Amino acid sequence: MTALSLELLGVTKAYRKFVALDDVSLKCEGPRAVGYLGPNGAGKTTTLKVLTNLVHSTRGRALVNGVDVAERHRETLVNIGAIVETPEPYGTFTVHDTLEMAGEFRGMSSESIRDRIAYFDTTLQLPPLSQRMASLSKGLRQRVVIAGALLGDPPIILLDEPTSGLDPAERVKIRNLVLALKRDHLILMSTHLLGEVTETCDDVVFLNHGRILLTSSMMDIQSQADGQWVEVGFLEPVDAARLDGLPHKERAIVRVTDRRFRMVCDETQVARAELTDALRRIGPLTDFHPVGSPVEETYLRLMREEPPPN
Repeated sequence: MTALSLELLGVTKAYRKFVALDDVSLKCEGPRAVGYLGPNGAGKTTTLKVLTNLVHSTRGRALVNGVDVAERHRETLVNIGAIVETPEPYGTFTVHDTLEMAGEFRGMSSESIRDRIAYFDTTLQLPPLSQRMASLSKGLRQRVVIAGALLGDPPIILLDEPTSGLDPAERVKIRNLVLALKRDHLILMSTHLLGEVTETCDDVVFLNHGRILLTSSMMDIQSQADGQWVEVGFLEPVDAARLDGLPHKERAIVRVTDRRFRMVCDETQVARAELTDALRRIGPLTDFHPVGSPVEETYLRLMREEPPPN
């Protein structure tokens, strides 16, 4: 199998006084999908720009398959398919023209370009190949851009907010494509949509203020969760003090309104049954449903704990 690795070694990127990346070290390797999570301005896009040689780091090195990106960028970029920020294809080009140009840039043969266009036409349900790019909706244009980035079947894929602004049906198509590709590709996907990471990624990296806060496998995050957060609705207002005697271990309880509360519930059917029985003794329930996820709870905790730089 082709080597698959991305590595940052003490990478700092400063724009005058603003530090976008602050001594970041990270290694991703092997076929998998890695979620790169953080709020807007955390440094996610800058990381992808350093890895694709769109910007040069102030300090440190970026390696693709062990090769320094800045020193031998042509050699490294041939292994990467990337969507960084929001690419804008030529509006006068047709869908076919746009994809054909992407294939030619990759040095692909006419036959290979034709076969790969046919593949993505089916996989992503591309718009008519004769339609001009300027006439496409954001979702359709994004499908074409993704197909263009992946046309040459690069072993390493960098995706910057690939489903931002897309409708749910379009997000499902991209998610299914990522799930299929990660079997034999290395994918680094920046996003702030936590549900996408939970559904598609094997590992997750949390970033804020240009610093990595945590790198973990999805399995470890899920196994370390203390329980499932649930939201409870009462028919009438409830005094929060009445929730202090709920069964089992001490619970984290958050008041949403005088009728709605969030709390941690042990993830067993017996525990859920005992909790709902106890809640019904406090007052009539209107609903009881899970909210959030272990990834979301980890994200929110890390963002609360991480102070802004001086």
